[in-house]
Amino acid sequence: MEAWRICLCIFFSLGLLFHGGNADPVQDKRALLEFLSIMRPTRSLNWNESSSVCKTWTGVTCNQDGSRVIAVRLPGVGLNGQIPPNTISRLSALRVLSLRSNRISGQFPADFVELKDLAFLYLQYNDFSGPLPSDFSVWKNLTSVNLSNNGFNGTVSDSLSRLTRLQSLSLANNSLSGDIPDLSVLSTLQHIDLSNNNLNGPIPNWLQRFPSSSYEGIRVIPPRDLSISQPPRDPTRQKPKAHFLGLSKTLFLLLVIAVCIVAVSALAFVLAVCYLRRKLRHGDGMISDNKLQKKGGMSPEKFVSRMEDANNRLSFFEGCNYSFDLEDLLRASAEVLGKGTFGTTYKAVLEDATSVAVKRLKDVAAGKRDFEQQMEIIGGIKHENVVELKAYYYSKDEKLMVYDYFSLGSVASLLHGNRGENRIPLDWETRMKIAIGAAKGISRIHEENNGKLVHGNIKSSNIFLNSERNGCVSDLGLTAVMSPLAPPISRQAGYRAPEVTDTRKSSQLSDVYSFGVVLLELLTGKSPIHTTAGDEIIHLVRWVHSVVREEWTAEVFDIELLRYTNIEEEMVEMLQIAMSCVVKAPDQRPRMSDLVRLMENVGNRRAASLEPKPKSENEASETSTPSEQI
Repeated sequence: MEAWRICLCIFFSLGLLFHGGNADPVQDKRALLEFLSIMRPTRSLNWNESSSVCKTWTGVTCNQDGSRVIAVRLPGVGLNGQIPPNTISRLSALRVLSLRSNRISGQFPADFVELKDLAFLYLQYNDFSGPLPSDFSVWKNLTSVNLSNNGFNGTVSDSLSRLTRLQSLSLANNSLSGDIPDLSVLSTLQHIDLSNNNLNGPIPNWLQRFPSSSYEGIRVIPPRDLSISQPPRDPTRQKPKAHFLGLSKTLFLLLVIAVCIVAVSALAFVLAVCYLRRKLRHGDGMISDNKLQKKGGMSPEKFVSRMEDANNRLSFFEGCNYSFDLEDLLRASAEVLGKGTFGTTYKAVLEDATSVAVKRLKDVAAGKRDFEQQMEIIGGIKHENVVELKAYYYSKDEKLMVYDYFSLGSVASLLHGNRGENRIPLDWETRMKIAIGAAKGISRIHEENNGKLVHGNIKSSNIFLNSERNGCVSDLGLTAVMSPLAPPISRQAGYRAPEVTDTRKSSQLSDVYSFGVVLLELLTGKSPIHTTAGDEIIHLVRWVHSVVREEWTAEVFDIELLRYTNIEEEMVEMLQIAMSCVVKAPDQRPRMSDLVRLMENVGNRRAASLEPKPKSENEASETSTPSEQI
C-alpha cells in the first residue's frame, strides 16, 4: 500500500511537471493583459486570454520551455499614458523591454527595480519626465540602455559606473543637469550619447574618445582667467590704428574670415543635402544602404525626425503579428532580392532574426491620400494565394511596402535559375499547384473594389511558393499609384498584352493575358523573351503559336516534363487554356474565375498518381505527338 502511494505521488508530480512545461506562463500572461487594458494602444494587438502568449502574441518572446516571458517588444504601437504599477514589473524573468516610439508619460517606473534580469531597455521617443533612477546598479545585467528623446530632468547617477556589462548608453535630448558622470571604469562601453542636455563640463578625457556628437550641446565650463596684468603702456608710443569701413584692421579681418566661413559652410550644406537626396532616390541600398549610422552620419532617429514629420510611421494592418517600426528597418541588414517594374525588393533581417520582404517603390505619382487609400484596398485582401501586405510607409522621399518573406522563392527563380547539373526540376504536380493557386489569387484580386481592381504586373517573378508549394501572387494594384508606364523593356514586354503596350493602361483582361504567358512559362520552361544560341530574340507567345501551327506541339513542352508518364493529355489541355488567354482581342479571353474552374477540372481528371514515375529513355522516344489535339 505504501509503495502504491509513493508511485502515485511520483506520477502526479511528473504530470504537474509535464503540464507546467507546456502551459502558458499564466502569471506573466495576466500581467501583460492588465498592462494592455490600461495602456490601450492605437494599433490593435492580438493579445487575448484564449491564445498562446509564447506562440502567437505580437512582440512577446518566451524562454525555451515556454515557462516565462523574457522579451517584450512593442515599438510604435500607440501606447498611451503612464505604465501601470505592478504589471510589467511582474515579469521577473524579463531580459528585453522595448517600448520606444510611443506616447508613454509619467516618471520612470519605480517598480522596475523588480526586473533583476533586465539587460536591454529601450524607452526612447516617449514623454517620460522626472528624475532618472537614483541607483542603476540594481540591474546588474544591463547591456544597452536608451532613454533619449524624453523629458527626464535632474542629475545622472554615478551608479552607472557599476554596470560592468554596459555597452551602449543614450540619454540624449532630455533636460538632465549637473555633472557628467564618471564612466571611465567601464571598459565595455562602446557607444554613449549625452548630447543636448544641461550637463556641465569640462568634457572629461574618457568621453573625448567618443565622437563629438556624443556630447554636443553640453555647457563647457571655461578655465579661469589666469592672465597677468601688464603695466599700462605709454599712450605716446602707441602706433595709430588703420581703419576699414569705420572698423579697425583686426575687426575687419575677423569679419572677412567669418563671412568666408559662413559661405563655405552654406555651400557644404547644400552639397550634402543634394548628395543625400540623390542617394535616397537612386541608391541601391534600402534607405541609403542602411549605412547612415555606421558611417558616422545621422542616427536613424534624427534621420526620420528631420526628413519626415512625427506622424509618418509604418502603418500596419489589422491582425499583423509583426512588432517593429521604421527605425528597425533602418537598422536591419538588407539584401537585394530583385529590381522590378515598380521598384527594388529587399530581404530585411531585423534584430530579432525576423525576415521580411520590403519593396521600395520608385516613380510614385499619387499623393499621400490616394496612396494610402490604395494601400488600404490592397492590405484588405486576405487570401491564401495572395501575398498579404503587412504594412506600408509614405513620405515625400520614401514609399515602402512590407510583406512576409517567402523562403522557397519565386516561380521565375525555380524555373529559370540553375539549369545546370545540380538543378532540382520543378515537377508537373508542383507546376499545376502553382498555376491553380496563382489563378485563384488573381481571381480574388479581381473581385476587390467592386470588381474593378487590376493587378497590372503579373509575371513569374511576382508569383511565390508558400509552405505548401502553392502559387501566391504579389505586387498587386500598384499601377494605380505609379507614373504612366515607361516604354516596355525586354523583361516586362513579354508579359504585356498588346493593348497595354499601345495604351499604357492595364485591365483585368490584360491580367489574363499576362497569366497566360506565365502558364506558357510553366509548360515550356522558357522565359517570355529569350535568345537562341545565335542571339536571335524569341518572343514566347509567337514561338508557341508558330510551333503549334506547324503541328509540332510536342516540341513546345519543357524537356524536364518528358520524364513523367501519363501527363501528356493534361499538358495539352493546359496549353489550350494558355493559348485562350493570349489571344490578341481582349474580349475573346476568358475571365480568371473561368480559368480557375477549367484548370481544376484538368487536375480532377488526372489518371496518373500524384507522384508519377519517370519514364525510361526508350518510352520517352516512343511517345506519340499529341499535336492533333490542338
